Amino acid sequence: METIENTLADWFSDIDRVVIVGIGNPLRHDDSVGVEVVKRLKGKVTNDNILVIESENVPESFMKPITEFNPSHILLIDAALLGLEPGHLRFVKALEVSGVAVSTHALPLQIFCGYLTQVTGAKIGLLLIQPENVDFGEGLTPEVESAMKRVIKILKRILL
Repeated sequence: METIENTLADWFSDIDRVVIVGIGNPLRHDDSVGVEVVKRLKGKVTNDNILVIESENVPESFMKPITEFNPSHILLIDAALLGLEPGHLRFVKALEVSGVAVSTHALPLQIFCGYLTQVTGAKIGLLLIQPENVDFGEGLTPEVESAMKRVIKILKRILL
């Protein structure tokens, strides 16, 4: 049975330089899960070939540092309305992103990913986490916090 960890390990198998972008609104409970993942990774990443970015709602504001880093892989982590149980994870390659309802950023991720693919030639993937609560407020629900911790462990095992 294929797991998220196996899927990510396969996707990262030919890694050279990677950018990890946490997307989400820190004032909308579970929508902040991508940002929370990268906040917690920041202090742990000491590899110069890994760039970690907290983009919040505006990943397009970080196009320049992403392209200048010249990554082989770009992983976007975000909450997404997948119609699954809260905390469920799904990995989607950038080319498959159409039709996935994502959080609250201004520029649709499909356009953002298309631009980055064209400019960097990098493999781009989205690690999506089903939220439970995206109402105004702070803090993750227990299921999504558990998923966040799982994602951090997986990424640390694969990348660090």
